[in-house]
Amino acid sequence: MEDKTNSSYLKSVIIEGMQEKKATNIVVLDLRKVKNAVADYFIIGTGNSDTQLDAISDSVEETVYKKLKQDPWHKEGKQSKEWVLIDYVDVVAHVFKKDKRDFFALEELWGDAELIEIPGDA
Repeated sequence: MEDKTNSSYLKSVIIEGMQEKKATNIVVLDLRKVKNAVADYFIIGTGNSDTQLDAISDSVEETVYKKLKQDPWHKEGKQSKEWVLIDYVDVVAHVFKKDKRDFFALEELWGDAELIEIPGDA
């Protein structure tokens, strides 16, 4: 059984929340071996509309709270409807609209991190 207190379990719960609302192109950046990293993991997903962006970010928060009784330490971007950041300290979820995700290119910015692609629905 997975340890429910570690960042790896939190990572899997956040992914589950994103998948619940059909986020696309979900990737995990494993930052644990990156010097001066701000978190253990970044999880990045894409939504196709304002409504889906809201639904994905709400689902992440609800799923994490339901399974871990944990609220985010910080969150921002919900009003802009382009990039929502949900910070759980050790794990940070990023939900982007596609054009903003391409623009900010977090995967390239953290190029030293191990990139893990999460398979979508087959």
